[in-house]
Amino acid sequence: MTIDVQQPRTHDLVGNNIQVAGVAGGAFEANFNYRVHEGHDEVTGYFLAGDGSGGHGQFQITVDVAGAAFVLDRLFVEVFHVSPKDGAELDKVVVPVVFGPKIVPGYRVYLEHVVQPGETLWSIAAQYYGSGNLYHRLVAANPGTITNPNVIHPGDVIRVPQGD
Repeated sequence: MTIDVQQPRTHDLVGNNIQVAGVAGGAFEANFNYRVHEGHDEVTGYFLAGDGSGGHGQFQITVDVAGAAFVLDRLFVEVFHVSPKDGAELDKVVVPVVFGPKIVPGYRVYLEHVVQPGETLWSIAAQYYGSGNLYHRLVAANPGTITNPNVIHPGDVIRVPQGD
């Protein structure tokens, strides 16, 4: 029994409709569950993948989280199957993602900015948002790239979330 979540990837920047896709199989009656949560609220559901007798198949679902009362900008996308014997969650895959609507109101997409010599997060935030004070948006949107807000390097690719 295996689950391979290929989308989203770790630290992907997601919106209110999260695409979850991959390959899964070997679960009882081909039933798989998903959960999107951040500790305060969650969205759950299920889907079918494989043939219920060990075969594997692709899956692709869209999870609408617009109605969730998330308070954090970090979410977890979980995919698993449930044991018919005791209800245990088996073969769980957990993918941490960044929730754009908590970073930028009306989040739609992100731009990619290649850091140039002499740039700072403050100057990049001022360029895109009109205020260097909003550099925290860049830090939140780039946990895999920005580990120290005082250190960025020329050539780094920074995601810049855009809203309505």
